[in-house]
Amino acid sequence: MNHDATTFYAEWPAKMGAVKSRAPDIGKAFGPFFQGLMKDGALSTKQKELIAMAIGVAVRCDACIYTHVEKCLKTGSTPEEIMEAAGVAVMMGGGPAYTYTSMVASALNHFAEHAVAAG
Repeated sequence: MNHDATTFYAEWPAKMGAVKSRAPDIGKAFGPFFQGLMKDGALSTKQKELIAMAIGVAVRCDACIYTHVEKCLKTGSTPEEIMEAAGVAVMMGGGPAYTYTSMVASALNHFAEHAVAAG
């Protein structure tokens, strides 16, 4: 578990770049699937990102939490909405999920400190 959001956001592009170079077909397959689902439909993109972030907490996926907190902010979620969605994940996932809410808070702090969320 990486509780340092700044390190995650600094290292993540290179890590995914390595995956894309070694296995480009994974990204080519996943990208359209993601883009097809994560657009406005019966649920808004904002709602879908909150769900994705909460699932990341429930399944204890560092990268899912960090990437979807960023996307939640970009789609207009407030920090309060994000933490409330994380709380629902805790209710569903129990104590192990609760420990991962610190990553949600770390990501929110990262964007608050770096004023990236407004953009």
